[in-house]
Amino acid sequence: MAISPPYPPYPTPPDGPAGGGALRHAHWWQRTWVRYGALITLLTLSGLVILALVRQQTGTEGFLVGLGLAVLPVPLLIAAFRWLDRVEPGPWRNLVFAFAWGACAAALIAIVANSFATKWIATATADPSGADTLGATVIAPVVEESAKAAAVLLVFLFRRRDFTGIVDGVVIAGVTATGFAFTENILYLGTAFGTDQLTGDRGIPSVTAATFFVRVVMSPFAHPLFTVLTGIGFGIAALSGERQHVRRVLLPLSGLLLAMGMHALWNGSSTFGQFGFFAVYGAFMVPTFGVLTWLVVWTRQRELHTVREELPAYAVAGWLSPAEPYALGSMRARRLARTFAKNHGGRPAARAVAEYEAYATSLAFLRHRGRLGRAGADFVVREGELLNELWRRREIARPALEYAGRVAAPMPVPPAAWPGHGFGYGYAPGQGYAPVQGPGHAQGHGYGYPASGPHPAYNPYRT
Repeated sequence: MAISPPYPPYPTPPDGPAGGGALRHAHWWQRTWVRYGALITLLTLSGLVILALVRQQTGTEGFLVGLGLAVLPVPLLIAAFRWLDRVEPGPWRNLVFAFAWGACAAALIAIVANSFATKWIATATADPSGADTLGATVIAPVVEESAKAAAVLLVFLFRRRDFTGIVDGVVIAGVTATGFAFTENILYLGTAFGTDQLTGDRGIPSVTAATFFVRVVMSPFAHPLFTVLTGIGFGIAALSGERQHVRRVLLPLSGLLLAMGMHALWNGSSTFGQFGFFAVYGAFMVPTFGVLTWLVVWTRQRELHTVREELPAYAVAGWLSPAEPYALGSMRARRLARTFAKNHGGRPAARAVAEYEAYATSLAFLRHRGRLGRAGADFVVREGELLNELWRRREIARPALEYAGRVAAPMPVPPAAWPGHGFGYGYAPGQGYAPVQGPGHAQGHGYGYPASGPHPAYNPYRT
């Protein structure tokens, strides 16, 4: 079982890349550009095919109307998921992939599989009406949730460092479902517009208005809500130890089954009578949405608590100043730090502080997993990489975070000057409060334990 050392190393980062050593020769299919090229090609082809299919069913005018209406909730949903992800922001490329997968690949799989299954059932049973009902309540939930879950699985497998907990699962799943709902809404709204063109209906009584109200106004969160259950399953699996193989498989499957069940209930609500839809919406969908929203917001607050709890060990070792753990564990202080850096150093400085905050958060989560015995075999290598990233940005980030800590902290924090006007602050081994001057200083002892022994505020990590 991989665990973290009891105390972090002192600031003596190696000159070369963390972990060192020659890189193994990778096969051609393992090269990054090959994988990116294959993924981009797949998503592009899927997008072109889904575009042609939707346009064929809605017509050009219907497609444009559907596109204009379907895009309205997308910025709000993406902004909500990015807000949840602010503690440890994931790379934009993961979100772009998730949205593209949902809008292109998952939507294409759903359209083709649902149409094929429904036609096959209708032919086999000679009951088109029953086939449509069965397709909507059984086939569609299984196919669509599986197609969306594939994006979460791919990020979980191939971007494991970016997938560390429940919030990451919720964000990837939610953004994937947002992309899927976007394409589906274009199809539904474009088809409704075509129907209105044939019947001459306009305004509030029109099919387009009714479809817009149900899908965009009342339930823009429906698809994200279903798939978020799958994301939570993957998120809890990410928190499990590497040897808990059964748990790491069963939890995502359980989340996927719950997503399918909720989706089936939602699609089948129209068969429950005249007010079945509103009954399911009010008695089930809204309360579930409220509970899941509370859960992810609570999890977000727990992440901030983890930052405040784990980073003081690095302040003791001299990598951070005493004020930084508090500032990095407060969203208000983080915002103040970025604003301070922007005012003094412009956008590049603010960007450096934002990167520093993200790396520090990843470091706290890594150490938390190590303390619980859930860190991977590459713990030391990853810790070194993150510490090096922090050290490169310390001259810009440390004064900004010191300022934010003094403003937001409940007690005074010793100040640090802007780069070029003094040191940051830290703890040197065997001394009290002393300046940390950087890599290679006499106080550093390499990647090992403090010369002064364990600090009384921290207990050794259990094995």
